[in-house]
Amino acid sequence: MANTQQMANAIRALAMDAVQQANSGHPGAPMGMADMAVALWSRHLQHNPVNPHWADRDRFILSNGHGSMLIYALLHLTGYDLPMSELKNFRQLHSKTAGHPEVGITPGVETTTGPLGQGITNAVGFALAEKLLASEFNRKGHEIVNHHTYVFMGDGCLMEGISHEAAALAGAWKLNKLIALYDDNGISIDGQVAPWFIDNTAQRFEAYGWNVVGPVDGHDVDAIDAAIAHAKQSATKPTLVICKTSIGKGSPNRQDTAKAHGEPLGGEEIGLTRAALGWTHTPFEIPADVYGDWDAKSTGAKTEAAWNKKFASYAKAFPELASEFTRRMAGDLPKNFAQVAVNTVVDTIAKGETVASRKASQMALEAFTAALPEMLGGSADLTGSNLTNTKSTPALRFDEAGAVVKNEYGVGGRHINYGVREFGMAAIMNGIALHGGFIPYAGTFLTFSDYSRNAIRMAALMKQRVIHVFTHDSIGLGEDGPTHQSIEHAASLRLIPGLDVWRPADTTETAVAWSAALSQRDKPTALLLSRQNLAYAHKRDAGDISRGAYVLSEPADIGLKQAAQAVIIATGSEVQLALAAQKLLAIKKIAVRVVSMPSTTSFDREDVKYKTKVLPANLPRIAVEMGVTDFWWKYGCAAVVGIDTYGESAPANVLFKHFGFTEDNVAATVQAVLRQQKKK
Repeated sequence: MANTQQMANAIRALAMDAVQQANSGHPGAPMGMADMAVALWSRHLQHNPVNPHWADRDRFILSNGHGSMLIYALLHLTGYDLPMSELKNFRQLHSKTAGHPEVGITPGVETTTGPLGQGITNAVGFALAEKLLASEFNRKGHEIVNHHTYVFMGDGCLMEGISHEAAALAGAWKLNKLIALYDDNGISIDGQVAPWFIDNTAQRFEAYGWNVVGPVDGHDVDAIDAAIAHAKQSATKPTLVICKTSIGKGSPNRQDTAKAHGEPLGGEEIGLTRAALGWTHTPFEIPADVYGDWDAKSTGAKTEAAWNKKFASYAKAFPELASEFTRRMAGDLPKNFAQVAVNTVVDTIAKGETVASRKASQMALEAFTAALPEMLGGSADLTGSNLTNTKSTPALRFDEAGAVVKNEYGVGGRHINYGVREFGMAAIMNGIALHGGFIPYAGTFLTFSDYSRNAIRMAALMKQRVIHVFTHDSIGLGEDGPTHQSIEHAASLRLIPGLDVWRPADTTETAVAWSAALSQRDKPTALLLSRQNLAYAHKRDAGDISRGAYVLSEPADIGLKQAAQAVIIATGSEVQLALAAQKLLAIKKIAVRVVSMPSTTSFDREDVKYKTKVLPANLPRIAVEMGVTDFWWKYGCAAVVGIDTYGESAPANVLFKHFGFTEDNVAATVQAVLRQQKKK
C-alpha cells in the first residue's frame, strides 16, 4: 500500500527546494495542498503522463497558480516529460517550470494560471465543453466523452469578483462534473484574511446551486478521497470541497503564517522542516519507493487504451460522428471552409448592402455557423444588440435533470446567455477553447472590453482561438453618452501582443474579418463593429483585405487623372468620410489615395514591400478614426482626425459634426498638411 504521508512530503520537499534554489516563489501553498493532491492524483484523476493530450482525460486546473511547484512536482512524480533538471531550473529563463503554470510550455498543464479567479473560471469553460460534447457525440452504449474537471483554488480566487460570475453560471448550467477543492488556509500575502474576507463560502456556493462538502481535514487523505468520491456521484450540481489546511504544512516556524506564502523558507527553516516531516533525503532527492507510489504511466496507458478500444467501437458504429469528433478535437476547420469563406465574401460583394457592421457580422455568422458546428456563440445580456445569434445557434438551455435541451432534430443550443458577466464570459471562453471541440465567440459593447481585458490578454498569451464581438464601437452609438462611447478602446486592444483586432468598414470587410478570425488557430480576435449603418464601400475583389490594409480608392477611380498627393488612412465607419473627402478634394484638383485599414495588427505583420506599396514613403499620410490620436503616429502620419476627449450624449449625426468627423474637416485637414509640405 502506498505511503501517502511520504507521497505528500515529496511534494513539500520539492516545493521547498525549488523555491529556495530559485530564491523566489511560493512554497506555502504546495506544502499545504500536498495531501489534497495525493487524494486526487493517486485515487481519482484519469490521465496518461505519456500522452498529455488524450481526448477523454480528466482536466486538472491549479487556479491558485502561484503555488506552481505543486503541479510541477505532480507532473514530475507521476511520469510526465518534466525531468528533475527542470524542477531545479524553477523560475529560470526558458525553463518548463515558469513562475506560474503555462499551457503549451509544460506538458500536462491545461491552462495558464496566475491572475487569481481565472483558473476556476477557465474550469467552468472546460466543464461546459465536456458536457456539450457529451450531449452531441455520445450514443447509448458508446460514451466517448465522460471526464471530470478538477480545480484547486484558494482564498484569493474566491475574493476575486470573477469567481462569483463563474460559480453562478456553473450552478445554472448544472455542471455536475466540475469539482473544486478549496484550499481554506485563511492566509494571504497580507496575513490572516479574517479582517477582510468574512464570506460564508459554503452558503455562498449553495446559493449558486452547488453541492458543498466539508469542511474536511485538508491533511487527511482518506477524508478528501471520500469527499471527491461523494462529489462524483452528483447528477445535477457542481461540487465544492472545502479543505481546511495549514499553509506551509510541516514548517515549525512558518506554518500558518504569511511568511510561508511568497518567499523561500531559508536554509535553516528547511532543515527544521525536513526533520519535522521525517524527510531525511537531500535536496531534490526522491526515493525509488516514493517514485513507485506516484508513477501513473502504467495505469494511465491502460486507461487510455481502454478508451481507445471504446472509441474504435464507436467509430465502427458511427463513422461520421467519430470523424467529426476527431476533426474538432484537433482544431481543424471543415474541408469546405475555404469555399464557405469565399462564397460568404462573394455574396456580400454581389449584394453591396448598406447595414451596420454588427448586422454584417450576423450575416456572415449565418453562413459560418451553418458550416461550422463547433462555433459556440453568446453574449453578455446584449444578444439583440451584438447580433451574435443565428438560425443555426438556438439558445442553450438545460432541463431539470441537467441535460442539454434539444430540438426536434436532436440538436442542442449553441448560443449562451452569459448574463451581465463580461469578465466571466471571456475567461469561460478561454476554458472552452482550451478544452477543444469548440470555437467560442461572444459579444458585448466595445466600451465594456475593459471588464474583459485580462481574460483577453490571457487568450493571447495562451494562443487560443477565441473571438470577441465588440459592437457600438464609437461615438456613433449616440445618446447613451461617454459611459458607453469607445474612445481609447480600439487603440488599447491593439496594444495586446498576439491579439488580432479588426474594425471593418462594410459587409465585405466584415466577412473577411470573420474568415480571418476563424482561420487563426493560435490567436484570439477582437471584432469592433458599428451600431450605425455603413454604406457599402468595397469596389474591387476582396484580395488584399485579409492583409489588414489595402488601397480602396485611387484618384483614377473617381475620374481624376493625376497621381496621388496624399494618403488618407481610415478604419470602420470613417472609411466613408475618407471616400467623401476624396471626392471633395478632387473638385479642387487635389488627388488623394484612400487606404482602408480594417486590421492594423494584420497589416503590421506584412513585409516592407507590401507596406510601402500601400503607404508610399513619399506621400503624406492622414489618419481618420473616431478614437485617440496617439496610436496613429506610428504610421508616420502628418495629421490625425481623431478624438482625445470623452464623448457626449446626443444623436450620432450631431456628435460627428461636433467632434469634426465630417468630410469637410477631413478634406480641410488634408489641404492643411499639403500646404505645410509645400512650406518645407
